[in-house]
Amino acid sequence: MAKNWYALKIEGVLEELKVEPTKGLSKEEAHKRLEENGRNELPEGEKEPAFIKFLKQFNEVLIYVLIVAAIITGLLGHYIDTIVIVLVVLIIAIVGFIQENRAEKALEGIKNMLSLEATVLRGGKKVDVDSAELVVGDIVYLNPGDKIPADLRIIKAENLTIEEAALTGESTSVEKKNEVLDEGTVLGDQINMAFSGTAVTSGTGIGVTVATGEDTEIGKINKSISEVEELETPLIRQTSKFGKTVTIVILILAVLMYIFGYFLREYAAGDLLLSVIGLAVAAIPEGLPAIVTIILAIGVRAMADQNAIVRNLPSVETLGAVSVICSDKTGTLTKNEMTSTDVIVEKGTYEVSGRGYAPEGEILSDDKAVDVTEQEGVAELLTVVKTCNDAALDKDDDGHWIINGEPTEGCLLTLAEKAKVDIERKEVLSKIPFDSSYKYMATLVEENGEKMIYIKGAPDRLLSMSTIDQPDFWQEKVKGLANEGKRVIAAGYKKVSANTESIDHEDVKEDVVFLGVVGIIDPPREEAITAIKECKRAGIGVKMITGDHKDTALAIGKDMGITDRDSALEGREIDQLSDEELAEAVQKYDIFARTSPENKLKLVQALQKNDFICSMTGDGVNDAPALKQADIGVAMGIKGTEVAKESSEMVLVDDNFNTIFNAVKEGRKVYDNLKKTILFILPTNGAQAFVFIASILLGLAMPLTPVQILWVNMVVAVTLSLAIAFERLEKETMDKPPRNPNARLLSNYYIFRILFVSLLIGGGTLLVNMNMAGTGTYNQEYLFTITLNTIVIAQLFYLFNCRKETGFALRKDEFFSNKAVFKVSGILILLQLAITYLPFMNNIFDTSPLLINDWLYPILLGITVFIVVEIEKTITRKITEQ
Repeated sequence: MAKNWYALKIEGVLEELKVEPTKGLSKEEAHKRLEENGRNELPEGEKEPAFIKFLKQFNEVLIYVLIVAAIITGLLGHYIDTIVIVLVVLIIAIVGFIQENRAEKALEGIKNMLSLEATVLRGGKKVDVDSAELVVGDIVYLNPGDKIPADLRIIKAENLTIEEAALTGESTSVEKKNEVLDEGTVLGDQINMAFSGTAVTSGTGIGVTVATGEDTEIGKINKSISEVEELETPLIRQTSKFGKTVTIVILILAVLMYIFGYFLREYAAGDLLLSVIGLAVAAIPEGLPAIVTIILAIGVRAMADQNAIVRNLPSVETLGAVSVICSDKTGTLTKNEMTSTDVIVEKGTYEVSGRGYAPEGEILSDDKAVDVTEQEGVAELLTVVKTCNDAALDKDDDGHWIINGEPTEGCLLTLAEKAKVDIERKEVLSKIPFDSSYKYMATLVEENGEKMIYIKGAPDRLLSMSTIDQPDFWQEKVKGLANEGKRVIAAGYKKVSANTESIDHEDVKEDVVFLGVVGIIDPPREEAITAIKECKRAGIGVKMITGDHKDTALAIGKDMGITDRDSALEGREIDQLSDEELAEAVQKYDIFARTSPENKLKLVQALQKNDFICSMTGDGVNDAPALKQADIGVAMGIKGTEVAKESSEMVLVDDNFNTIFNAVKEGRKVYDNLKKTILFILPTNGAQAFVFIASILLGLAMPLTPVQILWVNMVVAVTLSLAIAFERLEKETMDKPPRNPNARLLSNYYIFRILFVSLLIGGGTLLVNMNMAGTGTYNQEYLFTITLNTIVIAQLFYLFNCRKETGFALRKDEFFSNKAVFKVSGILILLQLAITYLPFMNNIFDTSPLLINDWLYPILLGITVFIVVEIEKTITRKITEQ
C-alpha cells in the first residue's frame, strides 16, 4: 500500500527511502533500484502488430462474400477471375491499412509530456540524468520552467510555485512548502508534494522522489482510463448494419436466381453457377470499404491542415454528428494571455486597449490616449505594479511576446509598457514574496532619497491595511470588475524611515496609501466567439465546463454568447444530484463552474443519456476518463498531457475552440460526401445486378463476365467515386441541425434514388445489349465491350448528378469548383480506351476494339441518364420545399 508521504516529516521520508539529503543516492544504488523497479515511464498500451492490423482490414462481411466467390471460381477452373477477385480484395485491405497508419503517425510529432532530463544529486554531486532513469530516493532540484519528472516530497522550497492544472484542473499555480499535512489531505491541497507532469512556474526547490512511472498520480489515473468502455461510432454502427443487410439480400437473391435459372430456364449447372457468382459480384459494392477509408483519410488530412489531428478514421465522420461541444475556458475559449483592461484610481477610470502580452495599446480616457504623468495616481500605480513584480517580459525566437513567471504579473508589465512613457522599475532592497495565505507582495525601494514600501495584492487585503475614507467606493468598483469576469489587483505604498533595511508583515499592517486597482481578464478568442455563434446556427450546443469561479465563468460565458441565462451549476451542486436530476440539469445549464474530473465524466454521461453526441475538451490527466467517455474526446496539443492525448480521438495543435468547430464542419462535409458517394456507387452495383437478374429471368446470354463486372466496380471506385470526396461543403449544410446518429445510412429517398438509377442505367444497358445482339452481326467479345463501356459511361454522366444531392448540377458558380471531378473523368476515359483497344487487356478481359460510331450508344445513354435524373431531382426538390 502506498504511503501518505505528505503526512510524514521529511526526516522520516528520507529515513524510509534510505537516502542522505547531502549526498543523494550513489550511482550503484540508483542503478540497482532502476533494475528492481523499472524505468520512470508511463506504460504504453500494447501496440497491435502490423500483421494483425492488416488482417483486420478483411473483417468485413462484403469481403467475405468476395473471398467465397474467389474460391468457387478457382474450383471451377476460372483462374483469371479468381486472380482478379483476390487482387481486388488485397487492394482494399492495403488501402485501408496504409490510411490508418498515416492517421496514427500524424499524432506522433506532438506527443510531449514528461520531462526529458532531471537534475539530481548522485554521490554528493549534481548531475543531469534522463528522467526515465530517475528512481525512488533520488534528490531532485527544481527551477522555473522545469517539468516535474516524478512524484516528489518537497524538502526545501523558496517561493516555489507549481502549475498543477494537468493533474487537478486548477488554473492558478500552487505555492509549495515543506510542512507536514494531516492524513486524508486531498490531492489539490498537498502543498508539500510535487507531481509528475506538472511544471514549475516560479521559485526554486528540492524534492525527494517517492514514486515513479505507473506508481505516480498520473500513472494511477492512466490505469483507471482502461475502465471506461469504448464507444462505437455512428458510422461503424451504420456501415456494419448496412454490410450485413446487403450480404443477406445478395445471398438470398443469388439462391433464388440459381433455383429459377436451373429449373425454369434450364441453364447448365456450371454456367449458371458462374452467372450467379457474377450476380453476387455485381451486387456487392466491394469498392465501398476502400472508398469509405479514403474519404475519411482525406478528411483526416484536411483537418490536420486546420490544426486538428484525428487519431482514428471513423472519428472524422462522428465529428459531423456532434450535437454538443463541452469546452474548457482557459486557452480554448480564451487566449490564455492575461490582459489588463481597466485602471481605476480615486480621480478617474481608464480603459486599456490591446490584448495579450505584446505591449501594443494605450491607456485611454473617453476613448482618447492619456499622458499618465498628468493623471493623478496613474503613474504611481504603474510604478508600483512594475516594481512589485517577479515576472519578465521578452520576445521568443519567433518574435512573439512571452512572459517568464506568473501570467498575472506579466500582464502588469505589459500595462506599464503601454503608458508610452518610461515607467521606472525600482531596485528592490527587500521583499515580502507573495503568498496565498496573506494575498499580497511587498517590496522596499528608495525613491528620491526616501524609503518606501510598494504593495500589490488582493483588494480586500490592501483595503484592510489602509486608512482610506471611502471603502464602500472601492468595494463597489471591485465588485463591478469581478461581475465582468475580471480578476482585480490592488496597489498601494507606504513611506518608511530612511534607515529601514528590510521589511516584514508588521511594516505593512497599517497606514498604507491605497492607489487604485487594475482589472485583468483572460480575453476571449474573437474567432471562438464567431465559432460559438456558428455552432448555434448549426444546432450545436456549447457548454463551458471550467474550474474557475462561478461569477467569472458566467461573465465570460455571457460575453462569448454561450449563454443568456443568469445561472450556472457548480461542481458541489453536481455532486448532490442523482443521475436522473443531472440528466435534466445538463439541458438547463450552459455553464458549469468549479468542476472536478468526476464532474466532467458525469456531465458527459448525462449528455449521452439524453442522446447527445458529445465532444469534450481537456488537457490534464484528470480529464482523461471524460475524454475517453465522450463520443469525441478533444485533447490540447500545446498544454495537453500525453495521457489526455492518448484518451482522445482528436488533438488540437493550437488549443483553439475555433479549430473544433472547423473540424465539426469538416466532419459534416465528410459525411455528406460519403453519402453522395454511396448514392453514386450503389447504382453501379444495382444496374449490374439488374442486368444479370433480367438476363436470367428472360433466359438471355450473360451480357458481362464476373471479371468484367469487377473491372467496372473497381475502375469506377478508384476514379469517379473518389472525386466526390473533394466536393466543397454545401452552403446550407451548417444551417441544419446535427443529424440523428441513429438514422439509417440510406434514407427512403436514397433507396428510391438507388433503385431508380439502377433501373435506368441497367435497363438502358440491357436494351443496348439486346438491340446489338439481335442484329446477329457482332461476336460475343464485341457485345461484352459495348455493354461494358455503356454501363461505365452512364456512370460517368451520373457522377455529375451526384455532386449535388438534390440541387441543380450545372450551377455556374460551383460546376468547376471541384477539379478532381474532371481529372478522374479523364483517367476513367483513358482506362476504358485501354481495356477496349490494348491487345493484352482484350485477352485478359475478353474484350475487342470498337468502331468509332458505336461509341454513340454509351454517350447517348449517359446524356439520357443525366437529363432524367436532373428532372427527378427538380421534382423532389419542389416536393420537399412545400
